[in-house]
Amino acid sequence: MRALPVGEDALLVEVASGEDAQALHAELLRRRAEGSLSVREIVPAARTVLLDGLADPARWAAELTGATVPPTPARTGAVIELPVRYDGPDLAEVAAHWGVSAQEAARVHAATEFRVAFCGFAPGFGYLTGLPPRYDVPRRATPRTTVPAGSVALAGPYTGVYPRSSPGGWQLIGTTRAVLWDHTRVPAALLTPGTRVRFVAAEGAGAA
Repeated sequence: MRALPVGEDALLVEVASGEDAQALHAELLRRRAEGSLSVREIVPAARTVLLDGLADPARWAAELTGATVPPTPARTGAVIELPVRYDGPDLAEVAAHWGVSAQEAARVHAATEFRVAFCGFAPGFGYLTGLPPRYDVPRRATPRTTVPAGSVALAGPYTGVYPRSSPGGWQLIGTTRAVLWDHTRVPAALLTPGTRVRFVAAEGAGAA
């Protein structure tokens, strides 16, 4: 673990893996909830966690780099269910990469409980983990200039849902009508770090 100063009152903590970042994020949230950590924002990413608004960044840098972070606790809280039609143009290609039928690929995806590891790329876009490493898929060699809003997509170890139309190079396996970002909602993002997520297959949409 390495802690780098960011400005006058922030730290960027680098860790070895996505799992370590999720564990550190959970531990920092726990400390803030119990009152032992005073910080304005805790922002996880793929292999970093940003702490913004620290009164004494140097002290926390020393403490965190010498700390043993417990594993991510068991998942608790409500599960957000996203209805999905497994009708994406890349579903057959993803299934071939996995060595299964398109129907089986949809079943595997819908049977998985995901967790939002971090957010980014666009407002409301969550990077969801949960599929075993054998289901990692590469990004498309040529990104699309336009990906429709609601597209359910895979890239590397992540699943994501495009909250709005935008360019993108992820593999598109389905579509959902769920609203991922609504500025009139509190919070505006449907998916936030740590949220549990399941995709519920619509009938006749490729699920077993």
